[in-house]
Amino acid sequence: MWIESFLRYIRYEKNYSSHTVLSYKNDLFQFEAYVTRETGVFAPETIDLDIVRNWVVSLVEEGMTPRSVSRKVSAVRSFFKFLLRKGVVSTIPTRNIQLPKIRKPLPAFLKEKEMDFLLDDVDFGTGFRAVRDRLIIDTFYSTGIRCGELIGLKDADVDITASVLKVTGKRNKQRIIPFGEELRTRIEEYRTVRDRDVAKTCDSFFIKEDGKPLYPELVYRTVTCYLSKVSTLTKKSPHVLRHTFASAMLNNGAELNSVKELLGHSSLASTEVYTHITFEELKQSYKQAHPRAERKGGRYEN
Repeated sequence: MWIESFLRYIRYEKNYSSHTVLSYKNDLFQFEAYVTRETGVFAPETIDLDIVRNWVVSLVEEGMTPRSVSRKVSAVRSFFKFLLRKGVVSTIPTRNIQLPKIRKPLPAFLKEKEMDFLLDDVDFGTGFRAVRDRLIIDTFYSTGIRCGELIGLKDADVDITASVLKVTGKRNKQRIIPFGEELRTRIEEYRTVRDRDVAKTCDSFFIKEDGKPLYPELVYRTVTCYLSKVSTLTKKSPHVLRHTFASAMLNNGAELNSVKELLGHSSLASTEVYTHITFEELKQSYKQAHPRAERKGGRYEN
């Protein structure tokens, strides 16, 4: 009875989507079935921390992912908050539950030798589009900017004399990103070909053949096309090149705070994930190079 009452509450008073309501319904009915099986009755006022904890343990033992377990506990917690407001229960038994940690997957990135091969050896063709596409790839890799930031670049934001980009990031925060001689040369080549072959209709730096600004799907297709030539990664997106930039910077001695500023992160915690990438690389290098890294124990036989 109380579960149905709660579901009506979130559907009609809280205006939750039908998909969310169905998810809550499945999670709560699963919880109800467990409690009934273990205690003989589903009486919310008698459910304590031990019952909820044992339920969580049973979910983990069934092989459920930490994310799914957390979602189910969240549904039960919301249900008991509803019961508390109704005066059915006096405490919320999920309050001190220790949830399994959700491990975030490490960002995907390309190896430096893959990027070297892509930028030095892959044939991009000739003409405006070829020059532009190579510069798109190189700009992502050399500066770590986001897709939206690249599309938003104006001609005035690209300063050849000072070798810097003025980038407008999230929440309209601006930052200055330096770039090297190679990217500067490619920018000059792109501007020459663009101004000669394309009639611009906007002030965007990167444009299409018709002179109009780029759009996200076009940039994604371009990046995916060229990354497919050098990488077997499942994900091949502009953000992978952003991850690749950060990984390359840290692998080659850049300080974490410097990378944070270049990426436009508001928190150092967002940048620290890339230290895990470099540590994973270090572990793999160690396992491949050290003669005893994979030894299980015992003696070597001559």
